[in-house]
Amino acid sequence: MKRLLVISDVHGQIDSFHALLEKIDFEPDQDLLFLLGDYVDRGSDPKACVKEVRLLERQGAIILKGNHEEMMEKALTEQTPESIAHWAANGGDETLRSYGVAIKELYRKAAAGESFTISEELKSDLEWISQLNLYAQTDHYLFVHAGINPERSLEEQEEQDLLWIREPFFSGYTGERTVIFGHTPTLNLHKTFDVYFGSNNIIGIDGGAVFGGQLNCLELPSKATWSVR
Repeated sequence: MKRLLVISDVHGQIDSFHALLEKIDFEPDQDLLFLLGDYVDRGSDPKACVKEVRLLERQGAIILKGNHEEMMEKALTEQTPESIAHWAANGGDETLRSYGVAIKELYRKAAAGESFTISEELKSDLEWISQLNLYAQTDHYLFVHAGINPERSLEEQEEQDLLWIREPFFSGYTGERTVIFGHTPTLNLHKTFDVYFGSNNIIGIDGGAVFGGQLNCLELPSKATWSVR
């Protein structure tokens, strides 16, 4: 292995994703790539991002689930007006549109108590999402979408914390293993979209690309960074 590389929160921005992989000169047979979730929602082509991420997984990348994948999974499996509305409010419309589906129609059916079917293509991607891991670790690093509850051991973490937590993780983590996370745009952590290196052994890499920021990549152990806008 030549390099360990980490990217998070692509959010359907396939062109930026390709540009970043090209900029870092990613070589799947030499580099180990970790992707920390949120491949769908808000961007121009979430379906294409899922396709690319699944390809990268087949080439050896480590793929984790984000809270947006969780919202997508709940909306399409529970089929309740509440779960669909929650997903729609967080970019689900863009995701379904990339699959040729109107989220308003799914909501209408759910509100009327009718079940709905999805295409085989979308069903395949949904099944893939359902089996994604919530974290990965090496001897020195823990990779997770949102962070961890500092009051619980890794084995006792709850899914909602791994996918959604902000505080008390940011200020309360004191572990020896460095936690690499996405989910929270780094602008909210240190007033810039650059990678955030916390003083308490946490590294945030979500550059808020879908909010006008940048898509970041972190190399370990060198801590070199790349970004595209």
